[in-house]
Amino acid sequence: MKKQLLASIMLIATIACTQKKATDIKPNDNIKNEATTTATKTDPAVTNWMSWEAGLDVAAVTDANLKMPNVIIHIARMVCTPVGNAASGLVLYQPDSTKPPITMGFVSTNKAVGAYFGPKIFAGTPFEKAPVLDATIDVQYNGTIATTKIVTGGHTYEVTATELGSPYLMYRMAGNPMPFYQQGVELKINKAIVKVDGKEIKTIIPPVGISGGPGAVVSPNGVYAR
Repeated sequence: MKKQLLASIMLIATIACTQKKATDIKPNDNIKNEATTTATKTDPAVTNWMSWEAGLDVAAVTDANLKMPNVIIHIARMVCTPVGNAASGLVLYQPDSTKPPITMGFVSTNKAVGAYFGPKIFAGTPFEKAPVLDATIDVQYNGTIATTKIVTGGHTYEVTATELGSPYLMYRMAGNPMPFYQQGVELKINKAIVKVDGKEIKTIIPPVGISGGPGAVVSPNGVYAR
């Protein structure tokens, strides 16, 4: 079961890395985004959603020969859901692709919130059955630098993101590549330092991450809905 889950995660990461950010809305776009216009007119109904404040997302590889991320830090200072609000996210760290991950699962300071993500937001993806892990989470963002420190399962994960790009509005239709709508503000991270248990690890950030956007972004606010 664990091997099937890992294989599925790697497959979805590979698919995501082949997607183009066709629906990202960048500043000063002169061409109207038809997908956005259509979605606004139809106002799609949703049954499940989560929103966040001060998000920091990194999907990276530790070896240039790897074709899919083996380091994922997908976290937010506050996540709001219909079942509650808490600092939450997703952590994957698998330094050796021939062995199970050291850490893999949804992390949250509120287990009810953490348990919402898999079946309600990520249903139909390999993350649907990911475990929920207890964690302490600290995220800081001041507009120019974002940092996080996550302690879970006896391990500490830290990210420092600098050299942020200009903010832009992103809109990704359901299925591009995840099965939920994505909206929010993003800033591309041009430099990220990742530490595991206090030691910096070598990371290479691909141009496209698992969400269909850049491989590393700060997202001051946003929403997933389906």
